[in-house]
Amino acid sequence: MKYDFDTQVSRYGTDAAKYAGLTGTEGELLPLWVADMDFPAPPEVVEALQKRVAHGIYGYGDFTNEAYFAPLQRWYSERFSWKPQREWLVETPGVVFAVYNAVRALTGENDAVLIQEPVYYPFARAIRDNGRRIAVSPLVFEGGRYRIDYDDFERTIEEEGVKAFILCSPHNPVGRVWTRDELTRMGEICLRQGVKVIADEIHADFVRPGHTHTVFASISPAFADMTVTCTAPSKTFNLAGLQASNIFISNEALREAFKREVGKTGYGGPNILGITACQAAYEHGADWLAQLKDYLEGNIAIVRDYLAAHIPQVKLVEPEGTYLLWLDCRGLGMAPKALDDFMYCNAGLWFDDGPMFGKGGEGFQRLNAACPRATLEEALKRLADAVNAL
Repeated sequence: MKYDFDTQVSRYGTDAAKYAGLTGTEGELLPLWVADMDFPAPPEVVEALQKRVAHGIYGYGDFTNEAYFAPLQRWYSERFSWKPQREWLVETPGVVFAVYNAVRALTGENDAVLIQEPVYYPFARAIRDNGRRIAVSPLVFEGGRYRIDYDDFERTIEEEGVKAFILCSPHNPVGRVWTRDELTRMGEICLRQGVKVIADEIHADFVRPGHTHTVFASISPAFADMTVTCTAPSKTFNLAGLQASNIFISNEALREAFKREVGKTGYGGPNILGITACQAAYEHGADWLAQLKDYLEGNIAIVRDYLAAHIPQVKLVEPEGTYLLWLDCRGLGMAPKALDDFMYCNAGLWFDDGPMFGKGGEGFQRLNAACPRATLEEALKRLADAVNAL
């Protein structure tokens, strides 16, 4: 079956967070910020949801049955050579929710938690909101690519007394897909220093050709024993609003600590439609995802080529994974606030502003390229027109 990713589907009036607060004429401001896609979910998922909705009874859900777990396990086994076990699974309504609870489960009041900025901004919020201290080992940007400073990574752990590390793999927003060697080096440091790992691997399915995603917990039993692995179908199949995430914790003591923290929130179980969508996606969504990734490759190429030809002041940081593009706008010579205002007011574009991702984000903007090509081309034209008008 040939899937359609070109049709522009209006999301105005659908209570979509991506479009919330927009005023004026539809299309006056293009929102390419939050990380959901402007594509309908796989039709097989839509069909499964329609069938479930037609049943008419929407009681409490249960995700522990084999029909739900088997396709999930098969997906990770076949694609990532990692076979999670059913008893490891804890269902949550989102990965951010899981990160918040993992921070509480693995650390104590005023403990330090390590992140690698620039990085997904809810990590810092999860640390701060839970009364923990933020420790930062910044990624190093050189030669158009980000790398880890391992000396700084371990020194920060020692000096700050870090108890947990939130790993973003693949990395949002800089687009790195960490190699097995890179993950191993970080893991060995954490193991040596007694640091637990919260691995956000929600973008694992969006790895570009030539790169391989390695599940951190799959590297060794010792790594698995100290890790909370956060996964979800929400990014892969555009199901974020259905709030179904699959958290794997092989260490029983860590798992029970995590479940206690989840229990304290009053969370009572999974969204019944989220269960249906997740199962259908992992059972029937492989071909749709393959075609989507091909389409996204085309979108990335368009951005790369257009910037080089028409807006050389803005450079694409070549992504290895995710559909989120990190744009180096420092060539425009604008202060961070002026750059954000320029994108929003002059270009009519709503990107995520670099500084919100922490240290090293100044002068950068994050563009969500998971949209129909016509939308992306319009965004690039708007940006070129605004730059040329300076």
